[in-house]
Amino acid sequence: MMCELGSQSWYSTKMTMRRPFAELSLVALFLGLYYTIFFRYTAAEGSAFVGFNFGTQLSVVPSPPQVVSLLKIQQITHLRLYDADSSMLRALAGTGIQVMVTVPNTQLLSVGQSNASAVNWVKNNVIAYIPATNITGICVGTEVLTTDPNAALVLVPAMNFLHTALVAAKLDSQIKISTTHAPEIILDSFPPSQAFFNNSWNGILKPMLDFLARTGSYFMLNVYTYDIYKASNGVILLDYALFNPLSSSQVVVDSNTLLSYSNLFDAVVDSAFFAMARLNYTNISIVVTETGWPSQGDSTDTDATMDNASTYNSNLIRHIVNTTGTPKHPKEAINTYIFELFSEDLKTASPTMKNYGLFNSSNMKPLYLLRLTGSGPLLANDTTDRLYCVAKPGVDDDFLQIALDWACGPGRADCLGIQPGKECYEPNTVAAHASYAFNSYFQQNKAVDSSCDFNGDAIITTTNPSELPLLCSYINSFFPFFVS
Repeated sequence: MMCELGSQSWYSTKMTMRRPFAELSLVALFLGLYYTIFFRYTAAEGSAFVGFNFGTQLSVVPSPPQVVSLLKIQQITHLRLYDADSSMLRALAGTGIQVMVTVPNTQLLSVGQSNASAVNWVKNNVIAYIPATNITGICVGTEVLTTDPNAALVLVPAMNFLHTALVAAKLDSQIKISTTHAPEIILDSFPPSQAFFNNSWNGILKPMLDFLARTGSYFMLNVYTYDIYKASNGVILLDYALFNPLSSSQVVVDSNTLLSYSNLFDAVVDSAFFAMARLNYTNISIVVTETGWPSQGDSTDTDATMDNASTYNSNLIRHIVNTTGTPKHPKEAINTYIFELFSEDLKTASPTMKNYGLFNSSNMKPLYLLRLTGSGPLLANDTTDRLYCVAKPGVDDDFLQIALDWACGPGRADCLGIQPGKECYEPNTVAAHASYAFNSYFQQNKAVDSSCDFNGDAIITTTNPSELPLLCSYINSFFPFFVS
């Protein structure tokens, strides 16, 4: 029998937070698709992305080029900034990474009270960097309704002024405007079908939702499942919060709709959908702008562990990129930004809020492993400190052949394993052999970035190519390249 929970709120206590080798073109195509299917999903209608938040309240702040290098290596395609830092925006130029910039709360009063200020903000923080930097969103403030009530009254005017500036610059179809919300604005949040917004904010929320609907933008929600789980004092199961498999009796059912919830994240998102529907807004999508799991906390945070953080983020990524949707909106893309790239240890916040990062800002290495089978190569850092150089997906075989010949010739890469009859001859494709040769050359040259270029035909990845099907199980003397 499935578990039904009565009416309750989860949100009230959220914390601050050579071609000498034959063709097999179909195999080459398969390999190319394997590498690119995740990172090309945004071109497909209805598909979802996972991005990252980048905050800078750190003891050790990496330089913008270092951050961009990490994004490229980990193939992160969407980044949200908590400001519009000029150095960061310049470093992102030419990468194609989709960037969301933010109007800090401290600037809201100015932008919201003057159209001229909004025009100036867009000119200085957006127009100055595009099209080289791919800015696709402006977040107007952060959790303004719950953290900065004094600025709340100018929030919607600021959004309108900024949108008018974008229209004048003919950028309104490219750049969407919204603002993030803490889940506390939603009351009576379980079952999700009973959720509604705090009525005291309706004077602001209704005009805001009108704006989002009119401009084709999205409602931005921060989903801190760890805080909700901890505040439940055992009512919410850890496995339910972590997206782990549940028994049929553990699945939570909304008694009003009979929708079944197998994880906390979906229930929180659906509560926002239902809350908007109560105000007659049913066609506004939701973007989760912050979610994650802390890897440590204080003595009371016994479930804030690296293992649980790995489990949550691994399962979250798989859930999002497979466009699972939610019970209320199945198969609907719920674009999501993970909180966050680096733990912000200088934040004035709870110990857990200082430990959400996935990477060490000092050495740019992952803090823990992720298990991302079935999720594409995004953040496939199970190899942690090991990098690989492989053929870039989509490059013409003729160009790869030229690079392959150079690597195995003047480049002196170890290409013995891809000779006929050797362990790594199969699959007999230019792409597979080029990846083997490129990686051999890369490792011989101490895995420096410049040794994985080949006229732009190669790319650095943290995904061990041995994890791909159809590749050999040869172990190179320099590194475990094709390991079964």
